[in-house]
Amino acid sequence: MATTSGRPGVFAVRDVRSLISETAEEGHGLKKAVGATQLTAMGVGAIIGTGIFVVIGKGAGIAGPAVILSFVLAAVACVFSALSYAELASSIPVSGSAYTYTYATLGEVVAWIIGWDLILEYGVSVAGIAVGWGGNLNAFFDAAFGFTLPDAISKSPSEGGVFNLPAVFVVMAIAFLLIRGVSESARVNLVMVGIKLAVLLFFIVVAFANFSTHNFKPFAPAGVDGVTSAAAIIFFAYIGFDAVSTGSEEARKPERDLPLAIIGSLGICTLFYVLTAVGALGIASPDQMKDSDAPLAAALDQGAGISWAAGILALGAVIAITSVVLVIFYGQTRIFFAMCRDGLMPQKLATVNQRYGTPAMLTLGLGVLISILAALVPLGTIVELVNIGTLFAFVLVNIGVIILRRTRPDMPRPYRVPWSPVLPIIGVAFAVYLMTDLPWETWVRFVVWLAVGLLIYAFYGYRNSRLRTEQAGRPGWAREHGPAESDEP
Repeated sequence: MATTSGRPGVFAVRDVRSLISETAEEGHGLKKAVGATQLTAMGVGAIIGTGIFVVIGKGAGIAGPAVILSFVLAAVACVFSALSYAELASSIPVSGSAYTYTYATLGEVVAWIIGWDLILEYGVSVAGIAVGWGGNLNAFFDAAFGFTLPDAISKSPSEGGVFNLPAVFVVMAIAFLLIRGVSESARVNLVMVGIKLAVLLFFIVVAFANFSTHNFKPFAPAGVDGVTSAAAIIFFAYIGFDAVSTGSEEARKPERDLPLAIIGSLGICTLFYVLTAVGALGIASPDQMKDSDAPLAAALDQGAGISWAAGILALGAVIAITSVVLVIFYGQTRIFFAMCRDGLMPQKLATVNQRYGTPAMLTLGLGVLISILAALVPLGTIVELVNIGTLFAFVLVNIGVIILRRTRPDMPRPYRVPWSPVLPIIGVAFAVYLMTDLPWETWVRFVVWLAVGLLIYAFYGYRNSRLRTEQAGRPGWAREHGPAESDEP
């Protein structure tokens, strides 16, 4: 049974044992089908996307060769939150990621806020990445075959087209793959991760074969400020490791595999990012890369004289983005699934297909909605909501570790954040600092979205919450707390 741990009302918290027991319910339990290697590949798949293929040029333009330090600093900023995710994912192996962890620590209404936030973050992210996938597909066609798709079927109406067919195609293809099964999806992602790491390795090998230290002077023309400013931009090339935690419920050995996958994927990506940055600067100057939409291809072309490599890097970018769409879309379905199973969204959507072991109806519905968004709506600056949503989740996950250490000190923790609460507090500080650097328009949109979410919670989620309906049906509960309907938000 769900319990409130003595805190009724909108701040009621879910008991961890109750959350875990619900994963075995008939019709609502997901299939345990992925191991450490597949989970790690999911993390790498989510992290390495357009970021390294594009953002390195912008970072080098700000920090110069010291962009290498910016990559390290951005990784350090992420690692504190990654450690907190690892502890909670191994201790609460339930779908929902930050939403579920918040429900067990800060209460239902805060969990709703972060869940509603993550729905927007992941949904807009998948749509935006799908649009980027179409653009990179055109770049690959142009580099490899000398033709591009017509604007009418490759751009949104606001950009002079009719609809973005490539974006619709990749979203629906991924939706059907996710419906087919998590193990099948993980295997496909593993192949794509192998290919994009091979493409980056190709770039690193070619770059170091033509390496020169000439472009490293002056090393930090903008000083410390340049390094930190570039790190704030590069930080978002690391986002994605949190998506691993959405697969908690489907991990075969979550207590071991999740910490390894979360921290391991961040470590692998950091290594590749730093080596790529060093290699790029070894063959091209920051000025040669900063204004290019494809800085790695520009580095090989202008620095090493290898123009044919542009096609390989363009293909790598398409595959990289495909795996990002897969993992982020997967993460959104699992967060939505957890909210439906808890009754905050329609519970029927949390039904698991008995043949495939996945929430098929929910996945298909989200695929259609995201396809419409990607095909017709100009995303523009709304994509910045992805950044603020992710950082907000980081804040709550770090706080959740601190709270659970106090409220449930005896709870099994296969992995523990060292030096708690110091490291989680540092994780909060990094996230808050980066949030303050976002434009005020992003904050306004974020607040409006949360306000809409609170209205939905007040009129639907609160009344249909599984936690509250189960309490109301428990013998003796009404005598102790009064009718459930009387406790309005």
